[in-house]
Amino acid sequence: MNNTQLGGSLKAQHKIPATSETVKAASRPVVSYSGTQQNELLGALPRQDLESLFEQLELVPLPFGKELFEYGSKLEYVYFPTTAIVSLLYVMEDGATTEIAVVGHEGAVGVSLFMGERATCSAVVQSAGYGYRLKTQFLRDAFNKGGALPQLLMRYTNALFAQMAQNAVGGRHSSIEQKLCRWLLDRLDRSASNELKVTQELISIMLGVRRESITAAAGKLQDEGLIQYRRGNITVLDRAGLEEYAGECYKVAKSEYDRLLSDVAR
Repeated sequence: MNNTQLGGSLKAQHKIPATSETVKAASRPVVSYSGTQQNELLGALPRQDLESLFEQLELVPLPFGKELFEYGSKLEYVYFPTTAIVSLLYVMEDGATTEIAVVGHEGAVGVSLFMGERATCSAVVQSAGYGYRLKTQFLRDAFNKGGALPQLLMRYTNALFAQMAQNAVGGRHSSIEQKLCRWLLDRLDRSASNELKVTQELISIMLGVRRESITAAAGKLQDEGLIQYRRGNITVLDRAGLEEYAGECYKVAKSEYDRLLSDVAR
């Protein structure tokens, strides 16, 4: 399984004949202030600045496996997840996939538009949900004008790079158990419950390791009472234990991330 296999597409059907613009306007979900607050970046904007985006923001479903963009493709939208979780992936020439970062309600997907028009990685929805999207051309225009939104996204970009850097270090110097603990904690931080619907095969793809290694690591964590694993479902029983097990692999990135995002909130 690779990034292409994980990708999906959305199709909409309309029974009443109408122009494409009329249908789009009629079917577009209403954007509300309380709804946009579910994304922490949008919620950090001054209310006046946020409400000025309502005509540009679009609430969209993000189903599992949907590919938001692939490496090298032209970026058309920046996504602000609310309940969905998105993996940023690096795909090798042979099709092998490794996760370099994860984004949920705390962030945005597609911020590499500040470095150019082409995507520097692939983005695939890993946990289904919803999010808002904004056309990149609108953001480029806003960036040139200055203001709260581009400043906010540039600050967030620093936080995202910090996560990528720590993932790279952890991937080289951490044990399989530590990598798995960090991976689970990253999802837990962006989930509404302590239950994660995920297969060992998907985890192995994201971490770039053999499935058998994940099976052994998950079994060890279960034996120690940290998680409960049933086919396609992992329940975290002891979060503090997972954090201790993960060590610097998780704590350094989390503290830096929290510091940068708290600066954004202020």
